Amino acid sequence: MALLGQGDRAGAATSPGPAGPRSPASPRPARRPSRLPGLALAALGVVAASAVHLLLPAVPMLTAAVVLGIAAAHLPGVRGLVHGAARPGLTLAGKRLMRLGIVLLGLELSLGDVLGLGWATVAMVLCVVAATFAGTVWLGRRLGLSGDQPVLVATGYSICGASAIGAVSDVRGSEEEDVATSVALVTLCGTLAIAVLPLLQGPLGLDAGQFGRWVGAGVHDVGQVVATAQTAGPDALGQAVLVKLLRVMMLAPLVAAMALALRRRKRTPAGAKRPPLVPLFIVGFLALVALRTTGWLPGAALDGAGWLREVLLAAALFGLGSAVHLPTLARTGGRVAALGLCSWLVVAGVSYGGVLLTT
Repeated sequence: MALLGQGDRAGAATSPGPAGPRSPASPRPARRPSRLPGLALAALGVVAASAVHLLLPAVPMLTAAVVLGIAAAHLPGVRGLVHGAARPGLTLAGKRLMRLGIVLLGLELSLGDVLGLGWATVAMVLCVVAATFAGTVWLGRRLGLSGDQPVLVATGYSICGASAIGAVSDVRGSEEEDVATSVALVTLCGTLAIAVLPLLQGPLGLDAGQFGRWVGAGVHDVGQVVATAQTAGPDALGQAVLVKLLRVMMLAPLVAAMALALRRRKRTPAGAKRPPLVPLFIVGFLALVALRTTGWLPGAALDGAGWLREVLLAAALFGLGSAVHLPTLARTGGRVAALGLCSWLVVAGVSYGGVLLTT
């Protein structure tokens, strides 16, 4: 012991050992907030949205989920929970459950049914998607909308409403507020279409099949397409769903193109992992499209998957709706409303012209 110097004695006094003094405890990592309250609230939102749809069949379940989410974020008795303990779970629902719902959306598509529409219809849908997307992004930038709002609104109008917004926002890493505002706008305009478009069938001189194609090419969400087209009968409904699903098919190439553009724009540090060119949930979407095309799945399995998809998307849209802050939305309300109205006119006008040229 006498041979130990002062530095050695200090080291021996503080060195860890079974019998020696314990070193100061390192701080424990912060505990992750529980997501259960938010997921439970989203589940209640799904139940409430389902009840609204049962009482008012013209209101799609997904539309009701967004509206209920917005209401929950502003009700005095629930507002504190939404912005406090429930926020982590609601955010999880808006992102992860949205991805799962998009994957299951692939089971609605069959390549045979889509190709059966003919190449003229395929070309018409491509033109509608391209014109609506490009025109909305251009106008949104001219109106001075911030962040990803122009891109997200353009995606929702041109492809498939809130589901497309969720897919693109996931790739771009968009702010939750931009996502929520875009979903609210697209949902509002799609809901108005349910009431407005059937009134225009006669004045525009469209038969049932033409009206169905127009609705499928011009209305945003799948549920809104069904609610609008069914007013003109089963032929209109069938045509509308097929054309709409062809638009949904454009989601995969759009997301892949955006991912590629982001990879080229952002330099990845040496050694860092580059983001995938095609996100995993889009790969899953395409895989289920291929599975549906084989015809192997029985009708009961497809029905069950469709029910699960609606539940997942409703929970996700409730979570996104709960992130809408109406006072903030009101500050840009005029510009957002102008963008939504102009984009609505573009998609309706281009799709109407396309239907007349292809039928």
